[in-house]
Amino acid sequence: MITIANLVFLFLTSGRDPGIVPRNRTPPESESDEALDSSSPSMEWINGTSPHVKLPRTKDVLVNGFIVKVKYCDTCLLYRPPRASHCSICNNCVQKFDHHCPWVGQCIGVRNYPFFFLFISSSTLLCFYVFTFSWLNIFEEKKRYGNSLWKSMMGEILSLVLILYTFIAVWFVGGLTVFHIFLISTNQTTYENFRYRYDKRENPYNKSILENFRDVYCTKIPPSLNNFRSWVLEEEVQVESMTNNPCIDIVCPKEKMDLEMGRKPGSSNAPISNALKKLEYSASHDNMKVNDGGEEDEVIPFAFPIIQHPIVHVRRDSNQCCIVTDGRVSDGDADEGSSPNQSSHPLHSLRK
Repeated sequence: MITIANLVFLFLTSGRDPGIVPRNRTPPESESDEALDSSSPSMEWINGTSPHVKLPRTKDVLVNGFIVKVKYCDTCLLYRPPRASHCSICNNCVQKFDHHCPWVGQCIGVRNYPFFFLFISSSTLLCFYVFTFSWLNIFEEKKRYGNSLWKSMMGEILSLVLILYTFIAVWFVGGLTVFHIFLISTNQTTYENFRYRYDKRENPYNKSILENFRDVYCTKIPPSLNNFRSWVLEEEVQVESMTNNPCIDIVCPKEKMDLEMGRKPGSSNAPISNALKKLEYSASHDNMKVNDGGEEDEVIPFAFPIIQHPIVHVRRDSNQCCIVTDGRVSDGDADEGSSPNQSSHPLHSLRK
């Protein structure tokens, strides 16, 4: 019977809504400038997505004649109710947040705390029950082994294992039960106790011991603030541009951007050929040699893409310009002495 009750309390603790506070879609309306304390700018909160919204970080709320500060939750976009906190694991604000229990996989709040206490207290009773009756079974079987306790323990291995297991487990669940009896009697939560919330000031929720237990087990559990069977409205996702600069962190020179956009450097309307758009460019500037009538070559720095195949030679004279690709003349006649294999440099050769 205790085992069945323990499992029922476990399912009620892990399966119920602990008191999740619904999130806001948008931040609350900004406070007026007169309501903000100009002497304490740290109390002002400015939302990154809404820079014009100004909200104080905390607000004062009157509870049982005491002033209690409630904090603003940046994730849920709301002021938390008194005694509520945001769970970093469930990522929700929970009313009367006690703690997040990893053993039941659920937050412990105002709507499942009574079942949680019944779960750990019934687990403690179950440990005492199993521990006691395991010893009784060993003593009962003692007569079969010639009144030898050691032989009886070696003969009842299952009872011995249960004794060791319950002896270890009772220190955890039993200590947790005693601790929560203290919390209920003083009307505190685990989160408030670990934060030393009421060490230096009076607890506004503390009444007499009987009234504190009555608040937990003789009051109606508040209804859930969420309708988990309702349809979820689709939200529009707005993607904002981080920068207006198309070349982030200057990863490419201006000439490369102009070529990729299909324009010549320094020109906004003149298109370039499609062959140049498909080429890979290097950020380094190589030198192009210009030859004029047998004179010594003049080195002019000029940025141009690296091309290995096909090699294009451009030669210019006073009459006409011819382009030779892989030794084939596409326009005009090639100059005497020119050859497609004349230049071993991987860059194009521009000659006047």
